[in-house]
Amino acid sequence: MKRAITLGGGGPAAGLHMGALIRLAEAGITFDVWALSCIGAWVGIIYNQFDGSPIEQAEKTRTFFRRVFRNDESYSRFPTNTVFGPDLGTKMRAVTKFLMDPKSYQNLLLPREIIEALTDTMALLLDRSRWNAGDFDHWMLNSVLAVNPFSRFFTSLIYLSNFNGLTRMYYPESRFLKAIKFENLYRDDKPFLYHNAWNLTKKRLELFSNKHHGRYKNIDAQSLCACSALPFIEETVRINGDTYCEGALVHTINFENLLEDHPDLDEIWVVRIIDIEQVRTPKTITDGLGNLCMLFAGALGEDDIRLFKYHARELGWYGKIIEVRVATDVNYEWSHSNLDRSIEDGYEAADETITFHSFLTSYIAGDKRSAKQHANDLKEYELGFLARALAADTSAEAAPAIEALIKLDPAWKRSPRAELGKIVYEPKTLDLLTRDLATAGLAQAIDRDLREDHIRA
Repeated sequence: MKRAITLGGGGPAAGLHMGALIRLAEAGITFDVWALSCIGAWVGIIYNQFDGSPIEQAEKTRTFFRRVFRNDESYSRFPTNTVFGPDLGTKMRAVTKFLMDPKSYQNLLLPREIIEALTDTMALLLDRSRWNAGDFDHWMLNSVLAVNPFSRFFTSLIYLSNFNGLTRMYYPESRFLKAIKFENLYRDDKPFLYHNAWNLTKKRLELFSNKHHGRYKNIDAQSLCACSALPFIEETVRINGDTYCEGALVHTINFENLLEDHPDLDEIWVVRIIDIEQVRTPKTITDGLGNLCMLFAGALGEDDIRLFKYHARELGWYGKIIEVRVATDVNYEWSHSNLDRSIEDGYEAADETITFHSFLTSYIAGDKRSAKQHANDLKEYELGFLARALAADTSAEAAPAIEALIKLDPAWKRSPRAELGKIVYEPKTLDLLTRDLATAGLAQAIDRDLREDHIRA
Protein backbone atom coordinates (compact mmCIF):
# COMPACT_ATOMS: atom_id res chain seq x y z
CA MET A 1 0.00 0.00 0.00
CA LYS A 2 1.54 3.29 -1.14
CA ARG A 3 -0.08 6.37 0.36
CA ALA A 4 0.22 10.13 -0.05
CA ILE A 5 -1.05 12.83 2.27
CA THR A 6 -1.74 16.44 1.34
CA LEU A 7 -1.70 19.09 4.07
CA GLY A 8 -3.30 22.34 2.95
CA GLY A 9 -3.03 25.96 4.01
CA GLY A 10 -4.86 27.46 6.95
CA GLY A 11 -2.49 29.41 9.20
CA PRO A 12 -3.58 29.30 12.85
CA ALA A 13 -5.76 26.24 12.17
CA ALA A 14 -2.53 24.19 12.00
CA GLY A 15 -3.60 22.22 15.07
CA LEU A 16 -6.15 20.40 12.90
CA HIS A 17 -3.27 18.96 10.86
CA MET A 18 -1.46 17.90 14.02
CA GLY A 19 -4.48 16.24 15.56
CA ALA A 20 -5.16 14.33 12.34
CA LEU A 21 -1.54 13.16 12.17
CA ILE A 22 -1.65 11.93 15.76
CA ARG A 23 -4.76 9.83 15.10
CA LEU A 24 -3.43 8.49 11.79
CA ALA A 25 -0.19 7.51 13.52
CA GLU A 26 -2.14 5.66 16.22
CA ALA A 27 -3.96 3.75 13.49
CA GLY A 28 -0.65 2.76 11.90
CA ILE A 29 -1.40 4.73 8.72
CA THR A 30 1.88 6.06 7.32
CA PHE A 31 2.65 7.97 4.14
CA ASP A 32 5.27 7.65 1.42
CA VAL A 33 4.57 11.04 -0.18
CA TRP A 34 3.74 14.35 1.50
CA ALA A 35 2.31 17.14 -0.72
CA LEU A 36 2.42 20.34 1.31
CA SER A 37 1.35 23.98 1.17
CA CYS A 38 1.66 26.99 3.51
CA ILE A 39 1.10 25.95 7.15
CA GLY A 40 0.74 22.37 5.93
CA ALA A 41 4.35 22.58 4.72
CA TRP A 42 5.49 23.72 8.15
CA VAL A 43 3.64 20.90 9.89
CA GLY A 44 4.80 18.25 7.40
CA ILE A 45 8.44 19.33 7.45
CA ILE A 46 8.59 19.73 11.24
CA TYR A 47 6.97 16.31 11.64
CA ASN A 48 9.39 14.55 9.30
CA GLN A 49 12.58 16.18 10.59
CA PHE A 50 12.04 14.30 13.86
CA ASP A 51 13.08 10.71 14.49
CA GLY A 52 11.17 8.03 16.34
CA SER A 53 7.84 6.34 15.81
CA PRO A 54 5.06 8.22 13.96
CA ILE A 55 3.32 8.85 17.29
CA GLU A 56 6.53 10.30 18.78
CA GLN A 57 6.99 12.47 15.68
CA ALA A 58 3.43 13.77 16.02
CA GLU A 59 3.88 14.60 19.71
CA LYS A 60 7.21 16.36 19.05
CA THR A 61 5.49 18.40 16.34
CA ARG A 62 2.83 19.51 18.81
CA THR A 63 5.55 20.56 21.29
CA PHE A 64 7.44 22.49 18.60
CA PHE A 65 4.37 24.48 17.55
CA ARG A 66 3.54 25.54 21.09
CA ARG A 67 6.52 27.86 20.69
CA VAL A 68 4.85 29.44 17.64
CA PHE A 69 1.50 29.99 19.37
CA ARG A 70 1.25 32.47 22.24
CA ASN A 71 -0.18 31.76 25.68
CA ASP A 72 -3.72 33.04 26.12
CA GLU A 73 -2.94 35.80 28.62
CA SER A 74 -0.29 37.28 26.34
CA TYR A 75 -2.41 36.83 23.21
CA SER A 76 -5.37 38.64 24.76
CA ARG A 77 -3.57 41.97 24.37
CA PHE A 78 -0.91 41.07 21.79
CA PRO A 79 -2.79 39.07 19.12
CA THR A 80 0.01 37.70 16.97
CA ASN A 81 2.20 34.62 16.95
CA THR A 82 5.77 34.49 18.23
CA VAL A 83 7.72 34.20 14.96
CA PHE A 84 6.42 36.95 12.66
CA GLY A 85 9.01 39.65 13.45
CA PRO A 86 8.54 43.32 12.45
CA ASP A 87 11.86 43.45 10.49
CA LEU A 88 13.01 46.69 12.09
CA GLY A 89 16.27 46.85 10.14
CA THR A 90 14.58 46.73 6.74
CA LYS A 91 11.98 49.28 7.77
CA MET A 92 14.58 51.69 9.17
CA ARG A 93 16.62 51.44 5.97
CA ALA A 94 13.48 51.95 3.89
CA VAL A 95 12.47 55.04 5.89
CA THR A 96 15.98 56.49 5.64
CA LYS A 97 16.04 55.93 1.90
CA PHE A 98 12.60 57.53 1.59
CA LEU A 99 13.64 60.60 3.59
CA MET A 100 16.85 61.03 1.57
CA ASP A 101 15.14 60.70 -1.81
CA PRO A 102 14.22 64.11 -3.35
CA LYS A 103 11.33 62.46 -5.22
CA SER A 104 9.63 61.83 -1.86
CA TYR A 105 9.01 65.59 -1.54
CA GLN A 106 7.52 66.09 -4.98
CA ASN A 107 3.77 66.76 -5.41
CA LEU A 108 3.20 67.38 -1.71
CA LEU A 109 1.65 70.81 -2.26
CA LEU A 110 -1.08 70.81 -4.92
CA PRO A 111 -2.64 74.32 -5.16
CA ARG A 112 -5.31 73.34 -7.67
CA GLU A 113 -6.51 70.41 -5.56
CA ILE A 114 -6.52 72.62 -2.44
CA ILE A 115 -8.79 75.15 -4.14
CA GLU A 116 -11.11 72.36 -5.29
CA ALA A 117 -11.14 71.02 -1.73
CA LEU A 118 -12.14 74.42 -0.34
CA THR A 119 -14.95 74.63 -2.89
CA ASP A 120 -16.13 71.15 -1.94
CA THR A 121 -15.99 72.11 1.74
CA MET A 122 -18.27 75.12 1.19
CA ALA A 123 -20.66 72.96 -0.85
CA LEU A 124 -20.79 70.44 1.96
CA LEU A 125 -21.58 73.09 4.57
CA LEU A 126 -24.38 74.55 2.48
CA ASP A 127 -25.99 71.28 1.37
CA ARG A 128 -27.78 69.59 4.29
CA SER A 129 -28.44 66.47 2.18
CA ARG A 130 -24.69 65.74 2.37
CA TRP A 131 -24.66 65.83 6.19
CA ASN A 132 -24.36 62.10 6.61
CA ALA A 133 -21.58 59.72 7.61
CA GLY A 134 -20.80 58.52 4.09
CA ASP A 135 -20.45 61.99 2.55
CA PHE A 136 -18.57 63.29 5.60
CA ASP A 137 -16.01 60.48 5.44
CA HIS A 138 -15.66 60.99 1.69
CA TRP A 139 -15.02 64.70 2.29
CA MET A 140 -12.48 63.92 5.03
CA LEU A 141 -10.59 61.55 2.75
CA ASN A 142 -10.50 63.68 -0.40
CA SER A 143 -10.85 67.30 0.73
CA VAL A 144 -8.83 67.16 3.94
CA LEU A 145 -6.36 64.28 4.11
CA ALA A 146 -5.62 63.91 0.38
CA VAL A 147 -4.67 67.57 -0.06
CA ASN A 148 -2.89 68.20 3.25
CA PRO A 149 0.89 68.20 2.57
CA PHE A 150 1.71 66.57 5.93
CA SER A 151 -0.79 63.74 5.60
CA ARG A 152 0.33 63.22 1.98
CA PHE A 153 3.93 62.89 3.11
CA PHE A 154 3.31 60.48 5.98
CA THR A 155 0.83 58.40 3.98
CA SER A 156 3.37 57.97 1.20
CA LEU A 157 6.01 57.15 3.84
CA ILE A 158 3.82 54.30 5.10
CA TYR A 159 2.58 52.94 1.77
CA LEU A 160 5.39 53.75 -0.67
CA SER A 161 8.55 52.96 1.29
CA ASN A 162 10.66 50.08 0.07
CA PHE A 163 9.22 47.19 2.13
CA ASN A 164 6.40 44.91 1.07
CA GLY A 165 5.08 43.22 4.20
CA LEU A 166 3.99 43.94 7.73
CA THR A 167 6.29 41.30 9.14
CA ARG A 168 9.10 38.97 8.14
CA MET A 169 9.65 35.28 8.71
CA TYR A 170 12.92 34.46 7.00
CA TYR A 171 15.74 35.29 9.40
CA PRO A 172 18.45 32.80 8.35
CA GLU A 173 20.45 33.14 11.56
CA SER A 174 17.47 32.97 13.91
CA ARG A 175 17.37 30.33 16.61
CA PHE A 176 13.86 29.40 15.50
CA LEU A 177 14.87 28.39 11.95
CA LYS A 178 18.10 26.76 13.11
CA ALA A 179 16.02 24.51 15.37
CA ILE A 180 14.61 22.83 12.25
CA LYS A 181 16.97 20.07 11.13
CA PHE A 182 16.49 20.27 7.36
CA GLU A 183 19.40 17.89 6.81
CA ASN A 184 17.33 15.10 8.42
CA LEU A 185 14.81 15.37 5.59
CA TYR A 186 17.37 14.18 3.06
CA ARG A 187 18.01 10.80 4.65
CA ASP A 188 17.01 7.73 2.64
CA ASP A 189 14.50 6.60 5.29
CA LYS A 190 12.45 9.79 4.96
CA PRO A 191 9.37 9.98 2.71
CA PHE A 192 9.13 12.07 -0.45
CA LEU A 193 8.25 15.61 0.67
CA TYR A 194 7.49 18.56 -1.54
CA HIS A 195 5.88 21.96 -1.12
CA ASN A 196 4.96 24.83 -3.42
CA ALA A 197 5.70 28.54 -3.66
CA TRP A 198 4.80 31.16 -6.24
CA ASN A 199 7.70 32.63 -8.22
CA LEU A 200 6.74 36.29 -8.65
CA THR A 201 9.71 36.93 -10.94
CA LYS A 202 8.89 34.19 -13.44
CA LYS A 203 5.12 34.18 -12.77
CA ARG A 204 4.80 30.45 -12.12
CA LEU A 205 4.24 27.92 -9.37
CA GLU A 206 7.42 26.11 -8.35
CA LEU A 207 7.97 23.01 -6.25
CA PHE A 208 10.65 22.22 -3.68
CA SER A 209 11.51 18.68 -2.60
CA ASN A 210 13.77 16.75 -0.23
CA LYS A 211 14.56 14.18 -2.95
CA HIS A 212 16.87 14.86 -5.85
CA HIS A 213 14.50 15.59 -8.68
CA GLY A 214 15.36 17.33 -11.94
CA ARG A 215 12.37 19.68 -11.86
CA TYR A 216 12.39 20.66 -8.20
CA LYS A 217 14.62 22.83 -6.05
CA ASN A 218 15.75 21.71 -2.59
CA ILE A 219 13.69 22.26 0.55
CA ASP A 220 15.46 24.54 3.01
CA ALA A 221 14.69 27.42 5.39
CA GLN A 222 14.30 29.88 2.51
CA SER A 223 11.84 27.74 0.57
CA LEU A 224 9.80 26.97 3.69
CA CYS A 225 9.45 30.66 4.53
CA ALA A 226 8.72 31.50 0.89
CA CYS A 227 5.87 29.00 0.71
CA SER A 228 3.98 30.82 3.49
CA ALA A 229 4.88 34.44 2.68
CA LEU A 230 1.33 35.74 2.37
CA PRO A 231 1.41 39.11 0.54
CA PHE A 232 0.89 42.19 2.72
CA ILE A 233 1.24 40.07 5.87
CA GLU A 234 4.70 38.60 5.20
CA GLU A 235 7.62 40.01 3.25
CA THR A 236 8.53 38.11 0.11
CA VAL A 237 11.59 35.83 0.06
CA ARG A 238 14.38 35.88 -2.52
CA ILE A 239 15.88 32.58 -3.69
CA ASN A 240 18.69 32.59 -6.27
CA GLY A 241 17.68 36.03 -7.50
CA ASP A 242 13.95 35.28 -7.84
CA THR A 243 11.25 36.64 -5.53
CA TYR A 244 8.72 34.20 -4.03
CA CYS A 245 5.47 34.42 -2.09
CA GLU A 246 2.93 31.92 -0.78
CA GLY A 247 2.04 29.13 -3.21
CA ALA A 248 -1.29 28.47 -1.47
CA LEU A 249 -2.61 31.60 -3.18
CA VAL A 250 -2.68 29.47 -6.33
CA HIS A 251 -2.99 25.91 -4.99
CA THR A 252 -4.12 25.78 -1.38
CA ILE A 253 -3.84 22.00 -1.46
CA ASN A 254 -0.71 21.12 -3.35
CA PHE A 255 -1.79 18.40 -5.79
CA GLU A 256 0.66 19.74 -8.40
CA ASN A 257 2.40 16.82 -10.19
CA LEU A 258 1.33 14.39 -7.46
CA LEU A 259 0.02 11.67 -9.77
CA GLU A 260 2.46 12.42 -12.56
CA ASP A 261 5.40 11.77 -10.22
CA HIS A 262 3.72 8.96 -8.26
CA PRO A 263 1.28 7.10 -10.54
CA ASP A 264 1.56 3.98 -8.36
CA LEU A 265 -0.20 5.56 -5.38
CA ASP A 266 -3.01 3.48 -3.87
CA GLU A 267 -4.47 6.12 -1.54
CA ILE A 268 -4.36 9.90 -1.23
CA TRP A 269 -5.41 11.34 2.11
CA VAL A 270 -6.46 15.00 2.02
CA VAL A 271 -6.45 17.24 5.09
CA ARG A 272 -7.92 20.56 3.95
CA ILE A 273 -8.59 21.82 7.53
CA ILE A 274 -10.78 24.84 6.73
CA ASP A 275 -14.05 25.55 4.97
CA ILE A 276 -15.60 28.83 3.85
CA GLU A 277 -18.59 28.07 6.08
CA GLN A 278 -16.26 28.31 9.08
CA VAL A 279 -15.34 31.95 8.34
CA ARG A 280 -17.26 34.26 10.66
CA THR A 281 -18.16 37.94 10.50
CA PRO A 282 -15.08 39.92 11.61
CA LYS A 283 -15.36 42.08 14.71
CA THR A 284 -11.78 43.40 14.84
CA ILE A 285 -8.90 44.06 12.45
CA THR A 286 -7.35 40.84 13.71
CA ASP A 287 -10.49 38.97 12.60
CA GLY A 288 -10.40 40.77 9.26
CA LEU A 289 -6.78 39.77 8.64
CA GLY A 290 -7.70 36.19 9.53
CA ASN A 291 -10.58 36.24 7.04
CA LEU A 292 -8.24 37.64 4.38
CA CYS A 293 -6.30 34.37 4.58
CA MET A 294 -9.08 31.93 5.34
CA LEU A 295 -11.70 32.93 2.80
CA PHE A 296 -9.40 32.24 -0.13
CA ALA A 297 -7.92 29.14 1.52
CA GLY A 298 -11.36 27.66 2.16
CA ALA A 299 -12.74 28.38 -1.31
CA LEU A 300 -9.59 27.42 -3.22
CA GLY A 301 -9.14 24.27 -1.17
CA GLU A 302 -12.62 23.02 -1.97
CA ASP A 303 -12.16 23.79 -5.66
CA ASP A 304 -8.70 22.17 -5.68
CA ILE A 305 -10.17 18.87 -4.51
CA ARG A 306 -12.95 18.91 -7.11
CA LEU A 307 -10.53 19.71 -9.92
CA PHE A 308 -8.05 17.10 -8.74
CA LYS A 309 -10.70 14.38 -8.92
CA TYR A 310 -11.41 15.29 -12.54
CA HIS A 311 -7.69 15.39 -13.24
CA ALA A 312 -7.15 11.98 -11.62
CA ARG A 313 -9.89 10.40 -13.75
CA GLU A 314 -8.43 11.92 -16.91
CA LEU A 315 -5.12 10.28 -16.04
CA GLY A 316 -6.91 6.97 -15.51
CA TRP A 317 -6.03 6.77 -11.80
CA TYR A 318 -8.59 4.87 -9.71
CA GLY A 319 -7.11 4.59 -6.27
CA LYS A 320 -8.78 6.04 -3.17
CA ILE A 321 -9.06 9.73 -2.30
CA ILE A 322 -9.87 10.00 1.40
CA GLU A 323 -10.69 13.45 2.75
CA VAL A 324 -10.47 14.17 6.47
CA ARG A 325 -13.55 16.35 6.79
CA VAL A 326 -13.21 18.63 9.80
CA ALA A 327 -16.67 19.50 11.13
CA THR A 328 -15.71 22.17 13.63
CA ASP A 329 -16.12 25.86 14.28
CA VAL A 330 -12.44 26.77 14.00
CA ASN A 331 -10.98 30.18 14.75
CA TYR A 332 -7.78 31.82 13.61
CA GLU A 333 -6.11 32.83 16.85
CA TRP A 334 -2.43 32.10 17.46
CA SER A 335 -3.25 31.13 21.05
CA HIS A 336 -2.46 27.98 23.01
CA SER A 337 -6.11 27.29 23.73
CA ASN A 338 -6.94 27.45 20.01
CA LEU A 339 -4.01 25.16 19.22
CA ASP A 340 -5.13 22.61 21.80
CA ARG A 341 -8.77 22.79 20.69
CA SER A 342 -7.78 22.43 17.02
CA ILE A 343 -5.63 19.38 17.80
CA GLU A 344 -8.60 17.74 19.53
CA ASP A 345 -10.90 18.56 16.60
CA GLY A 346 -8.37 17.30 14.04
CA TYR A 347 -7.94 14.09 16.04
CA GLU A 348 -11.70 13.51 16.14
CA ALA A 349 -12.09 14.29 12.43
CA ALA A 350 -9.39 11.77 11.51
CA ASP A 351 -10.97 9.22 13.85
CA GLU A 352 -14.35 9.68 12.14
CA THR A 353 -12.72 9.33 8.72
CA ILE A 354 -10.90 6.13 9.70
CA THR A 355 -14.08 4.66 11.17
CA PHE A 356 -16.13 5.58 8.10
CA HIS A 357 -13.66 3.94 5.74
CA SER A 358 -13.59 0.86 7.95
CA PHE A 359 -17.36 0.88 7.51
CA LEU A 360 -16.99 1.19 3.73
CA THR A 361 -14.51 -1.68 3.60
CA SER A 362 -16.86 -3.95 5.54
CA TYR A 363 -19.91 -2.77 3.62
CA ILE A 364 -18.38 -3.37 0.19
CA ALA A 365 -17.10 -6.78 1.34
CA GLY A 366 -20.66 -7.72 2.33
CA ASP A 367 -19.87 -7.93 6.06
CA LYS A 368 -23.13 -6.31 7.17
CA ARG A 369 -22.55 -7.01 10.88
CA SER A 370 -19.17 -5.23 11.01
CA ALA A 371 -20.49 -2.43 8.80
CA LYS A 372 -23.38 -1.78 11.16
CA GLN A 373 -21.04 -1.78 14.16
CA HIS A 374 -18.75 0.80 12.51
CA ALA A 375 -21.79 2.88 11.49
CA ASN A 376 -23.00 2.99 15.11
CA ASP A 377 -19.53 4.11 16.24
CA LEU A 378 -19.77 7.25 14.09
CA LYS A 379 -21.09 10.53 15.47
CA GLU A 380 -24.50 12.02 14.83
CA TYR A 381 -23.24 13.90 11.81
CA GLU A 382 -22.95 13.54 8.03
CA LEU A 383 -20.74 10.44 7.84
CA GLY A 384 -22.64 8.80 10.68
CA PHE A 385 -26.07 9.46 9.15
CA LEU A 386 -24.87 8.23 5.76
CA ALA A 387 -23.36 5.03 7.18
CA ARG A 388 -26.43 4.24 9.29
CA ALA A 389 -28.73 4.76 6.30
CA LEU A 390 -26.67 2.35 4.20
CA ALA A 391 -26.24 -0.24 6.97
CA ALA A 392 -29.95 -0.37 7.80
CA ASP A 393 -31.79 -3.62 7.09
CA THR A 394 -34.97 -1.93 5.89
CA SER A 395 -36.03 1.42 4.47
CA ALA A 396 -38.04 2.05 7.64
CA GLU A 397 -34.89 1.58 9.73
CA ALA A 398 -32.96 3.87 7.37
CA ALA A 399 -35.61 6.64 7.41
CA PRO A 400 -34.41 8.52 10.56
CA ALA A 401 -30.82 8.66 9.26
CA ILE A 402 -31.96 9.83 5.82
CA GLU A 403 -34.17 12.53 7.31
CA ALA A 404 -31.29 13.69 9.54
CA LEU A 405 -28.97 13.77 6.51
CA ILE A 406 -31.38 15.91 4.52
CA LYS A 407 -32.02 18.19 7.48
CA LEU A 408 -28.28 18.67 7.92
CA ASP A 409 -27.81 19.59 4.26
CA PRO A 410 -30.77 19.83 1.83
CA ALA A 411 -28.34 19.17 -1.03
CA TRP A 412 -28.65 15.47 -0.16
CA LYS A 413 -32.25 15.49 -1.40
CA ARG A 414 -31.42 17.43 -4.57
CA SER A 415 -28.35 15.54 -5.75
CA PRO A 416 -27.31 12.63 -3.54
CA ARG A 417 -24.79 11.34 -6.07
CA ALA A 418 -23.01 14.69 -6.17
CA GLU A 419 -22.86 14.77 -2.37
CA LEU A 420 -21.56 11.20 -2.29
CA GLY A 421 -18.93 12.26 -4.81
CA LYS A 422 -17.50 14.65 -2.23
CA ILE A 423 -16.88 11.69 0.07
CA VAL A 424 -16.20 8.76 -2.27
CA TYR A 425 -13.96 8.95 -5.34
CA GLU A 426 -13.96 5.48 -6.90
CA PRO A 427 -16.67 5.25 -9.63
CA LYS A 428 -17.74 1.68 -8.81
CA THR A 429 -18.13 2.44 -5.12
CA LEU A 430 -19.97 5.66 -5.96
CA ASP A 431 -22.40 3.76 -8.22
CA LEU A 432 -22.97 1.12 -5.54
CA LEU A 433 -23.67 3.63 -2.76
CA THR A 434 -25.94 5.74 -4.94
CA ARG A 435 -28.04 2.69 -5.82
CA ASP A 436 -28.15 1.45 -2.23
CA LEU A 437 -29.14 4.86 -0.90
CA ALA A 438 -32.05 4.93 -3.32
CA THR A 439 -33.06 1.46 -2.16
CA ALA A 440 -32.80 2.59 1.46
CA GLY A 441 -35.37 5.28 0.77
CA LEU A 442 -33.46 8.42 -0.17
CA ALA A 443 -35.07 8.56 -3.63
CA GLN A 444 -38.53 8.26 -2.08
CA ALA A 445 -37.67 10.95 0.45
CA ILE A 446 -36.61 13.23 -2.37
CA ASP A 447 -39.82 12.58 -4.33
CA ARG A 448 -41.95 13.09 -1.20
CA ASP A 449 -40.23 16.36 -0.29
CA LEU A 450 -40.53 17.66 -3.83
CA ARG A 451 -44.27 16.85 -3.87
CA GLU A 452 -44.77 18.56 -0.52
CA ASP A 453 -42.81 21.61 -1.70
CA HIS A 454 -44.98 21.74 -4.83
CA ILE A 455 -48.20 21.49 -2.78
CA ARG A 456 -47.04 24.31 -0.42
CA ALA A 457 -46.09 26.45 -3.41
